[in-house]
Amino acid sequence: MKSLLINNTNISFESPLVMGILNLTPDSFFDGGKYLNKWQIKDRIDVILNENADIIDIGAYSSRPGADHIGEEEELKRLIPAITIIREHYPNAVISIDTFRASVVEKIYNEYGEFIVNDISGGTMDDKMYETVAKYNLPYIMMHIKGTPQNMQHNPTYDNVVEEVYSFFEPRINALKELGHDKIIIDPGFGFGKTLEHNYDILRNMDRYKDLGYPILVGVSRKSMICKLLGCNPPKALTGTIAINTLALDKGADILRVHDVREGYETVKIFNAFKKGIID
Repeated sequence: MKSLLINNTNISFESPLVMGILNLTPDSFFDGGKYLNKWQIKDRIDVILNENADIIDIGAYSSRPGADHIGEEEELKRLIPAITIIREHYPNAVISIDTFRASVVEKIYNEYGEFIVNDISGGTMDDKMYETVAKYNLPYIMMHIKGTPQNMQHNPTYDNVVEEVYSFFEPRINALKELGHDKIIIDPGFGFGKTLEHNYDILRNMDRYKDLGYPILVGVSRKSMICKLLGCNPPKALTGTIAINTLALDKGADILRVHDVREGYETVKIFNAFKKGIID
């Protein structure tokens, strides 16, 4: 897949893309509680787009380890004001919705039109997700997770984490293709049911997932795989984020999901100039 046409905007994978995070949760690990009213949300959207993000990723269900579970009604209550603001002020902006619920996908699509579905469960937490994204022909980010956000970090074990993550994707990609759906992006799920060593094993061997034939999204922004290694907390993890994103680009990442959009954009621009000779 070389490009996507979504919301009248062409998204090309010829150059890596930057996805800016808009967290609408009160308890996310880094910026939870910062964007809870419409003025805070609008300011954050302005920053994301003004700093050259290609996609706005909107999340209303906290997926940090041990996060509280919320219901569909609360998730929609958090999502709808933000989507309304984007559609009013930036009608052609490309958005992704970070949800594992097919019912949320359907309701948002019927009200606001097309978007990218960013499913942290890869379809394991709602058996109607695949048929829903296929029905509406929505681009689908399929992430690997072991367990759920509530239990994923309870002693995750693998014989070979790189190959087991690969084996997670293969049958799920085939299941979507059997439904006639091929707009797939894969995400190895850094920090989702992995130890520190697992995360770096995946990063070191991430080019393995290029064999699947789909764009790869990497979401490491300010995560514990940085903080544990450097002995810092998320507010101090920007330098580590830039370092890992650079390594991920060199291993074939097509999308960087980041809190810090300007830094992500500049990382991609320098990578392109050095690696690909793309100067713009």
